[in-house]
Amino acid sequence: MAGRGKHRRPRTNPLTRGIIAAGTGGAALTLPLLGATHASAAEPQSAPAAAQSVKQAAQPAKSLTYTVVKGDSLARIADKYDVSGGWKQLYKDNRAAVGDDPKLIHPGLKLTVKTTKASAAKKTATQSSAPAKPAAKPAGGVAQATQASAKTYANNLDGWIREALDIMAQKGIPGSYDGIYRNVMRESSGNPLAINNWDSNAAKGTPSKGLLQTIDPTFQAYHVDGTSWDPYDPVANITAACNYAADRYGSIDNVNGPY
Repeated sequence: MAGRGKHRRPRTNPLTRGIIAAGTGGAALTLPLLGATHASAAEPQSAPAAAQSVKQAAQPAKSLTYTVVKGDSLARIADKYDVSGGWKQLYKDNRAAVGDDPKLIHPGLKLTVKTTKASAAKKTATQSSAPAKPAAKPAGGVAQATQASAKTYANNLDGWIREALDIMAQKGIPGSYDGIYRNVMRESSGNPLAINNWDSNAAKGTPSKGLLQTIDPTFQAYHVDGTSWDPYDPVANITAACNYAADRYGSIDNVNGPY
């Protein structure tokens, strides 16, 4: 990125996202266990609650597919669907999808939920990710924000770019999918954890980071409200870099080399 010294393409690893379970934004997608990123201990059950759990355990469990939405946690989902064994059992049933850290679940992740809740058996949990019905005659700006917040995005490069574009549209930041994708592949090969530890910026103590290889001062100066302050968060990194490119070059679409 220009303004951060001569840039060379950093060495990158295969596309991984250590902080992502099945990738933004957005970063990032950068959640009691906390809303789609932190853990909380399960509260001990009172005698009535324990009796209710025994009663539910006697009922045959039925499986459904749940699509994680923003703000979710394993504890919240397990409680909502009365999962026998709580969030620990839910994590055990979905470890292959979630990964090694039960705190890290992100919007778009599909979970298998074994529920004894009769009402839940009549509907699939994927409806939780359906777009919300628009309010009657909302103001234009509010309507757009509501529609964008109701979307879910894949935890991969395609999803991160699409989420970033929706945020950029709300903030008036120019840029296209192709322009972002082209620059991401040149800068990091699509690795959100990429870091350049060898160029002139790194020598100054400000290595280039993330999908679009921003240095911390640039990321902080052009950070987009509503996104993470973590420069490795894919969506936050894309939107900040595009905001910078818009200010310096008119659009990320006009960037065809180190910037």
